Amino acid sequence: MVTKIQKWGNSQGLRLGKQVLEEARIAVGDSVDVAARDGVIVIAPLKRIRGKQSLQELVSRIPRNYKTRELDWGKPRGREAW
Repeated sequence: MVTKIQKWGNSQGLRLGKQVLEEARIAVGDSVDVAARDGVIVIAPLKRIRGKQSLQELVSRIPRNYKTRELDWGKPRGREAW
């Protein structure tokens, strides 16, 4: 695919075709990592687990003073061994 860098406001942008995004498994709204390596621009999807948030992003939201505790899930409802 050949495309051009274009000016969008005070920034520059690049339009990517639907097929390119599908092949890279990237969808509109996904977060990507953009880096320049040896004169080449590399665009890579951020790793996701079950949805649109990475484990690193979720863990970063845990308050520093958070303390874990045991929860009572109630009595077994089948053949669970507690």
